[in-house]
Amino acid sequence: MKPIIKKQVQRERRKRRVRKNVIGTPERPRLTVFRSHKNIYAQIIDDSMGATLVASSTMEKASRGQLNGASGGNKAAAMVVGSSLAAKAVEKGIRKVVFDRNGYPFHGRIKDLAEAARKGGLEF
Repeated sequence: MKPIIKKQVQRERRKRRVRKNVIGTPERPRLTVFRSHKNIYAQIIDDSMGATLVASSTMEKASRGQLNGASGGNKAAAMVVGSSLAAKAVEKGIRKVVFDRNGYPFHGRIKDLAEAARKGGLEF
């Protein structure tokens, strides 16, 4: 198996294993993160309704403005997305969430996004 394919398969296995236990409810929706090479995306999902309540990414104009032309795939961008998501969530009355790292290791951009969301007022 090619190394890139193997890495993707391993992440999918971790993702499925975590998703068996991490479920978003109306009281504690799920904060999920997707990481690409160029951007990072985060959303808060209520799995019982199957609806996205709040979303933020480096593709938004507000996030692009805070990055000042820098890459959307670095730690600074992850912190901008995390704080933006937390601000939107608190505005909608969401304080407690469960964190779904989506099979990614909890370090680097994922960790910085989580820390920024915690500083913004989310509990997980």
